[in-house]
Amino acid sequence: MTHLTVRRLLIDLEAPFDRHWCGNDAFRTALFNALSMSFPVGEQFFMDAVRNGYQALPPEAQARFADEVKGFVGQEATHRRIHSLFNHQLERQGLVNDWGPRAAARVRLFEGTDPRHALAVTAANEHFTALLAEWVLGHPEVLAGAEARLAMMWQWHCAEEAEHKSTALDLYQALGGNHAWRITWFRRISVLFVADVLRQTVLNLRRDGTLWRWATWKSAARTLLGRGGLVRESWRPWRDYLRRDFHPSQQPSDRSDQWLAANRDQYQPVGGH
Repeated sequence: MTHLTVRRLLIDLEAPFDRHWCGNDAFRTALFNALSMSFPVGEQFFMDAVRNGYQALPPEAQARFADEVKGFVGQEATHRRIHSLFNHQLERQGLVNDWGPRAAARVRLFEGTDPRHALAVTAANEHFTALLAEWVLGHPEVLAGAEARLAMMWQWHCAEEAEHKSTALDLYQALGGNHAWRITWFRRISVLFVADVLRQTVLNLRRDGTLWRWATWKSAARTLLGRGGLVRESWRPWRDYLRRDFHPSQQPSDRSDQWLAANRDQYQPVGGH
């Protein structure tokens, strides 16, 4: 089982920050803002999926997962709280969260269903966030020029996402979840995730008045498709999920471990699970 520690990040998100907080880059700012807008609803769904999956296990299996599930829920609850504070600042800037309410409507479709479906959806999303985490931690230029507390927030979140990336899939498999449904949900989530993040990013840029600037599109091409870009670097590890024998532990998380070790003064453990 994975050892997960809940950490309190030592930053202040009550103070406002610049509209283009990510190195004065409109596209990178809008992309990260879009992702944050999905997190409060998404993290709650992930916590509920893992809790419900855990409760569906027989007692002997629950004993194996008890500490890991507690740590997973603790980490995700902390992420939800931090990004709710961040999103409040985005609202004050005039941005509109279109993704969150749409995600909340989808979440309601899982009420009363087999808990393995929600776990498969969670495992698929955790794969996406783990890929994003490795990319952000491996490319400090992505957050170059960002306000220090916000760069810290994203790096901390990424490190913990990589740390708990296996929990949902392990629970899914422990409940007898099969490969076919795992892949079915992964394909659906892949389409929805990409469509949602692009839609919210475009909406953010439109409200910001920077959608049709050349610098915005140049940054988008470089960030997503350029050398070291998110899409170019994540395509192959994304595809690995389709393998029948795939497990998140097969993909490295060294960058997460290194960041957590190097930045111990930026967070306070609130529980070792």
